Amino acid sequence: MFGKIKYYGVKDNVVSIEFEHGKADVTVITPSIINFFSPISSERHLSKAIEDLQPAPGEVKTDFIDGQVLIYTSRLKAVIADNFIVDIYDLAGNLLCADYRGEDRPFVRHGTGSDLDMAAEEGHKFEAEQAAQKIRVLKQLQPDSYFYGLGDKTGHLNKRGYHYKMWNTDDPNPHVESFESLYKSIPFFIALTNKIAYGIFFDNSYKTFFDFGKENSRYYSFSAVDGNLDYYFIYGPSSKEVVSGYTFLTGRTPLPQLWTLGYQQSRWSYAPEKRLEEIADDFRAKGIPCDVLYLDIDYMDGYRVFTWDDKKFPDHEKMLKKLQDKGFKVVTIIDPGVKKDQGYAIYDQGVENHYFATDKDGLPYVNRVWPGDALYPDFANQPVRKWWAENQKILVNHGVAGVWNDMNEPASFNGPLPDDVQFNNDGRLTDHREIHNVYGLYMSKATYKGIKAATNKRPFVITRAAYAGTQKYSTIWTGDNQSLWEHLRMSLPMLMNLGLSGFAFSGTDVGGFGFDATAELLSRWVQVGTFTALFRNHSSVFTRDQEPWAFDQQTEAINRKYIRLRYRLLPYFYDIMHAEESSGLAMIRPLLLDYQDDEAVYEINDEFMSGSNLLVAPVVAQGQKARTVYLPKGNRWIDYWTQEIFQGGQYIVKQTPLDTCPIYVKEGSTIPLYPVQNYVGEKQITELTLDVYPLTDDGQSLYEHYRDDGESFDYRDGVYNLYDFRQIRKGDQLTIQISEPTAQYTQQYDHFQFVIHAKQVMDLKIDGQTCEAAQSEGLVTVTVPNTASQISLRLA
Repeated sequence: MFGKIKYYGVKDNVVSIEFEHGKADVTVITPSIINFFSPISSERHLSKAIEDLQPAPGEVKTDFIDGQVLIYTSRLKAVIADNFIVDIYDLAGNLLCADYRGEDRPFVRHGTGSDLDMAAEEGHKFEAEQAAQKIRVLKQLQPDSYFYGLGDKTGHLNKRGYHYKMWNTDDPNPHVESFESLYKSIPFFIALTNKIAYGIFFDNSYKTFFDFGKENSRYYSFSAVDGNLDYYFIYGPSSKEVVSGYTFLTGRTPLPQLWTLGYQQSRWSYAPEKRLEEIADDFRAKGIPCDVLYLDIDYMDGYRVFTWDDKKFPDHEKMLKKLQDKGFKVVTIIDPGVKKDQGYAIYDQGVENHYFATDKDGLPYVNRVWPGDALYPDFANQPVRKWWAENQKILVNHGVAGVWNDMNEPASFNGPLPDDVQFNNDGRLTDHREIHNVYGLYMSKATYKGIKAATNKRPFVITRAAYAGTQKYSTIWTGDNQSLWEHLRMSLPMLMNLGLSGFAFSGTDVGGFGFDATAELLSRWVQVGTFTALFRNHSSVFTRDQEPWAFDQQTEAINRKYIRLRYRLLPYFYDIMHAEESSGLAMIRPLLLDYQDDEAVYEINDEFMSGSNLLVAPVVAQGQKARTVYLPKGNRWIDYWTQEIFQGGQYIVKQTPLDTCPIYVKEGSTIPLYPVQNYVGEKQITELTLDVYPLTDDGQSLYEHYRDDGESFDYRDGVYNLYDFRQIRKGDQLTIQISEPTAQYTQQYDHFQFVIHAKQVMDLKIDGQTCEAAQSEGLVTVTVPNTASQISLRLA
């Protein structure tokens, strides 16, 4: 396609190469990140995911040998040959990633002519699909390569052998492994070969395709129907470094308000007002913590966005204030479809200012969604985003705490939006093919900025549709799942791959949205939800009730147990989200992220790490009363429930009665805990409990705890406290050092309560003074003032 290299030039960190039939730029972003770009459809990058990028390339060297351009960073060597063939090596000369030299050759699909016609009707239009791709990159596939990422695609954690399509799709059918596209398009993956990881981000918002050896075991590929050839190679060698590099490009999830990590209850729909208040009162009466209640589409006047139904909610401001006084935040749904209704302010403003997407003749495009005939705001255009942002105050000024963006693929009832629907992409006219996958991103960005301007607090936005980079503006969930065991099982790799794809704040509809949950399914699902960043129970209209008390006393007790555990662990989860702003690492992580040298974890779909200290192995099959758990090499692990200690690198069998979710704590961990509250802010936290799991062998471990006001952006100006808790083990002596390297937030803990998991301790001293400790059932409890700096003791 490109032909031979004619010449090249270098300017700063950009190497420009002229070919016989095209040109390309190779840009060093950092020593570990290199961008490969060719202007197929436009002369400049058209990224919607990358904003305010500040490259730090370090020294870049080039050479020209045997007709090839060689580019060196302090970590990588890229070799560019004729036809824009790219090979990448580490500085030791090890080949990391290489373009495939052969012809693409899909495997043969046998069948008669009539069979082919039938297959085409089912959507298997393989040849036509490939012929429509303007851009296609093939990379050599190694026999021992694994692939992860692409957001919440269905199937297993490892994507090898699968084919996926990036085209945001609202499909109401039960999601199964064969689904190639869902609500989100996140064209980023991590490849792991010989314990070395790298990532590729194909930054193209058109319909794109990823094939990880399904069509041919000799290569994997990524391709697009239009746009530019524009991809980033991100070197590890650890998968953690790859995630960090990818989120350096596309942005990281900002620290959320603390209450958003609490339990959330939703349904289509809690209406009228009396029903919503009944739900709120039941939570408080039953002692089940809850911070958030949702209002689905039925709160609106005829599904008109930014309105209220005065019959169902006769005084919504008063109602919101009553709920707020009980500790509840209310989140309302907003869809992009604006009802075609003259006299309705949002519609009139949109038409008057040309804020809606148009057909090819320049007339506002109309399709049908919940309100009937509806128009679609052109979120690709900055004035439209500003208008939409300003409309958020209609909700938040009345007491709404967050906004839930739905149906923003964009979804439509009268067939999909045609390819030629027109958008104004910040002054550059384009069509639906380019904007479709980023429509939800633009809507989320507008919503985020509007709530931030109206409240000056960290916005809570939740979106169904997304593109790479949406994590800067919104939390997400995996969409309209079903109350099926298969969907619970599949949610684990979906959430883990979302985390690897930069989305640190994600979750599922706990219990399942469609169909009818069973008591056992809800009990097991809430055990998973306890450890996901977004912990929301949501169900559909006409399904059976799915609140924690909707089944029987046992189910209610299990829900209460795990929701209360969630509130105990809130400071731990908040610490993870704070650290994520610097690292990009999500709360729910596949085991390979921490244990890349242990090949046994590469394809574990039903276990995950919660941060770096807790391993969770939930039950995801009906009737399962025991399960096998793999504990990774390199650590000892403590059973959270029984305190039994296990050596890593082995499979164990854990008994799992219905109220037990297997949880294991990494040896040397310190886990911060809060008292159980009905909602965040109910109690003033004056004492921090620290669950200490001592090291067995000589060594050290450090835990950093973070605290701020839980809602404002003051932390970005340094208004927060950091507490360091360091374990030092030497022989039978354990020392816990306490320090506060940053203390700019006024609210301090009065005391620290250390709960040390040890059978017996002797010679306990606090800052050199001999003290007594409460000892019982393998736990030693020591309470110290916030001025204490060291606890030392001898373990029996």
